[in-house]
Amino acid sequence: MTRALILGGTADASSLAAEIARARIEAVYSYGGRTRTPADQPLPTRIGGFGGVGGLADYIRREGITHVIDATHPFAAEMSRNAVAACAEAGTPLIALERMPWDRTQGDNWIEVDDVNAAVAELPETPARVFLAIGRQHIAPFASKPRHAYTLRFVDPPEAPLPFAADVIVSRGPFTLEGELEMMRSRGIAWIVARNSGGDGARAKIDAARVIGLPVIMISRPKLPERPRVESVADVMQWLGHSTRLGA
Repeated sequence: MTRALILGGTADASSLAAEIARARIEAVYSYGGRTRTPADQPLPTRIGGFGGVGGLADYIRREGITHVIDATHPFAAEMSRNAVAACAEAGTPLIALERMPWDRTQGDNWIEVDDVNAAVAELPETPARVFLAIGRQHIAPFASKPRHAYTLRFVDPPEAPLPFAADVIVSRGPFTLEGELEMMRSRGIAWIVARNSGGDGARAKIDAARVIGLPVIMISRPKLPERPRVESVADVMQWLGHSTRLGA
């Protein structure tokens, strides 16, 4: 009997959970625990870490997991690396549901960098209004350039004091082009720092930057171990041995 584990937290993972529920496949949806109010899922849900590679491997064996789907954020590198190692240890097949990264198109003004520290180095020396679209766990290095006026956007209000003064927006995507244009223009945003997450839900800020002509410091995805990878829910369902009924 199939019993799947979805390592989730993304819109793609939610779409997969809905399809698995419709197909009546036994599965568990796992949240990493960073969001205080995660979206409800149509599957049994667990929240929190596993305790590293060994903890995840133990969970897979203890719960009788037959298939693992890594549908985490493309920048959740530690979880993805742990999943590869744990599935190898437990002898359980793994597949990654991974959206394609965004490609630079005509009119984009991107400065591509490898990591957050390199993004900080690319910010101008003169004060500017900067939209940090990178998640709260990655903002600390920007405290080294406090001259800038930062705008941050989080799903949940910050619980602890921020490492620098900032304009905080609490909102959950997906976001629209019109909404992003209004946000950037009303706040006088001059620079954007973003991670190359890919997908449609977070793309509007990149499209808005192109429309306005803003520079985007684009952080490249982390390097991950080789693993089977697909780009659609339908591909995952086929891997599980079930057909999809998307749109039904």
